[in-house]
Amino acid sequence: MQPTYEELAKMIDHSLLHPTMTDEQLEAGCQAAIQYGVASVCIKPYYVRRAAQLLQGSDVLVGTVIGFPHGSNLTEIKRYETQLACQDGAVEVDMVINVGKAISGDWEYVQQDIEAVCREAHGHGAKVKVIIENDYLASGGGGLNGDALKEKLCQICETAGADWVKTSTGFGFVKQPDGGYNYQGATEHDLKLMRQAVSETVQVKAAGGVRDLEGLIRVRELGASRCGASATAQILDTYGKDDVSGTGTLGGGGY
Repeated sequence: MQPTYEELAKMIDHSLLHPTMTDEQLEAGCQAAIQYGVASVCIKPYYVRRAAQLLQGSDVLVGTVIGFPHGSNLTEIKRYETQLACQDGAVEVDMVINVGKAISGDWEYVQQDIEAVCREAHGHGAKVKVIIENDYLASGGGGLNGDALKEKLCQICETAGADWVKTSTGFGFVKQPDGGYNYQGATEHDLKLMRQAVSETVQVKAAGGVRDLEGLIRVRELGASRCGASATAQILDTYGKDDVSGTGTLGGGGY
């Protein structure tokens, strides 16, 4: 049975993170989030307070990003960034792990980094989605191959108290042999792997590459409960107009 419009809309974290987005565009994005009835906006940190004002009285949640997009900030900076975001009205935060530390196999550092954000966020009643940035992990690290490294990091996220594990930032561009940059974002393979790597108490979020209704339905079928998307209108305007089956492909598109 095809999911309802409301079920699909409430999977979407409407992404308002591109560096060039203006205040006017951010405000319009918040209004669009209300119009489409999505789960949340995931908005630039400096705009959280204004987003909370714009979304007040709606059922759209305010989310933001921590240590975004590269995850290399000091742990204390991530914790303080989380504190400020929650004080400004964020009820969900998407943090990026320290990818270099993960590839180095410094599991204790990675876990403590996540724990610091989770403790701060949970102390404010907010939830945490931890981004492991799969595109950077394909070659493995810490003595593990790529898939084993992703599984290990998902398990560390659960131990550290994460509410979600998340595939990507949407900005994890990898240099290609021709000198250009590209990324896959959420893939079916990674979503299956991540869903199996954690217990049912931890949710999975897809990000990057989901740009149509078929892709969103496929993400749901693979066990993800949220999907970061900037193409919200393109995705949801299709609902009811076509016979969609969830056979869309994932990966390779913009956030």
